[in-house]
Amino acid sequence: MSNYKKIKVPAGSKIEYKNGKLAVPDDPVIPFMEGDGTGPDIWRAAKNVLESAVEKAYGGRKRISWMEIFCGLSALKNYDKDTVLPQETLDAITEFRVAIKGPMTTPVGTFKYVCLACSKEQNDVGGKRPDKCAACGSEWVTPRFRSVNVGLRQKLDLYACVRPVRWFKGVPCPVKAPEKLDIVIFRENTEDVYAGIEFEKGTPEQKKVYEFLTKKMGKKLRPDSGIGIKPISETGTKRLVRMALQYAVALKKPSVTIVHKGNIQKFTEGAFRDWGYEVARAEFRDKIVTEAELWDQHGGKVPPGRVLVKDRIADQTFQQILLRPDEYSVMATPNLNGDYLSDAAAAQVGGLGIAPGANIGDGAAVFEATHGTAPKYAGQDKVNPGSLILSGVMMLEHLGWQEAADIIVRALEGTIQNKTVTYDFERQMAGAKILKASEFGAEIVKNMGGVAAGQKAAAV
Repeated sequence: MSNYKKIKVPAGSKIEYKNGKLAVPDDPVIPFMEGDGTGPDIWRAAKNVLESAVEKAYGGRKRISWMEIFCGLSALKNYDKDTVLPQETLDAITEFRVAIKGPMTTPVGTFKYVCLACSKEQNDVGGKRPDKCAACGSEWVTPRFRSVNVGLRQKLDLYACVRPVRWFKGVPCPVKAPEKLDIVIFRENTEDVYAGIEFEKGTPEQKKVYEFLTKKMGKKLRPDSGIGIKPISETGTKRLVRMALQYAVALKKPSVTIVHKGNIQKFTEGAFRDWGYEVARAEFRDKIVTEAELWDQHGGKVPPGRVLVKDRIADQTFQQILLRPDEYSVMATPNLNGDYLSDAAAAQVGGLGIAPGANIGDGAAVFEATHGTAPKYAGQDKVNPGSLILSGVMMLEHLGWQEAADIIVRALEGTIQNKTVTYDFERQMAGAKILKASEFGAEIVKNMGGVAAGQKAAAV
């Protein structure tokens, strides 16, 4: 195994990637990043649940060897005050293939510095970098950086953000029939406006781009504009849609919907639609039927064993998942549309507190909580760890450890139906008992019919 400066490699075996598939040992080393803000709180609860489910499912024949790696605030503490995404963190994920992470601070706006402890942003003090955060007093004030999450996705080429959205019995939610929504969103993860190609108003770079667009290309825009560029490539589109189609075919899902805004953005999102159909026809011809073919050739009925491939305009899709959610199964989207759509869909079934996510590429994957850091609750053992727990379920499924994944889902659902929940659900459920994050995790373990892995020594 590789030598790392700050990362301690535990006993265990590496996951290998052979012939396009993971080869998973019974004792995989899996890197984890606690996250910022409430990240450590929810990680402790999630780790307890994951370890207990593996123990319950396999009776000691399988186990996870956790390896802590660093980004965000933990990177600043372990490396230097300007390093939020160390190279050896990227190297470790590349080497060990599968990782899991809590939420990370993402700066917003144009301030020069951000506090990793409380997420407050600020500018120079007396013309110099501030020594401490003016809001919370933390010394972890770092120059503004682009999203650590986006950095991980782009640098590791984790090109698919996979977000399953479904309702768990007992979860309070705002719609009448939440059980009708059961979708998996495959969101392109490296391109679109998230490519980070933008130019601040008034800078020399912005002026060059403005001059080129207005004088060379004949485009009209105001000189005081911030300018961003939205790349969507054939390569990026086809590999994303290919993964969505492979998933739908393997799991016998009824449909894949290509979501786009091609009626307006014809050469980016319109091309996303066209390239999506191209890969479907070229590589999955005997496994799919397009919506046009459905009516022209099959009388409106999907042939047995085929996946229906269709497309919808993005704004229409937001209505459709509210009004006709059971008509959708797997969705393939450009980056920005997928970001909005996955969060909106999660709101229908209870919110981001119970919405899992994964960033998957060829040979590497990072599973993550989909919500923010909620720094005002940091250290209070309060925030719902459900998103990270369910992301861990996705990770177990990715490893092929379905038995452990199923145990967690059943126990989580039972815990919620028993009305033993964290504050976000308790305030919406009559007669519910409020639990801390750690207590919620322990209750899930209890509902597995076992003792938490971390509590075994004490129990004996």
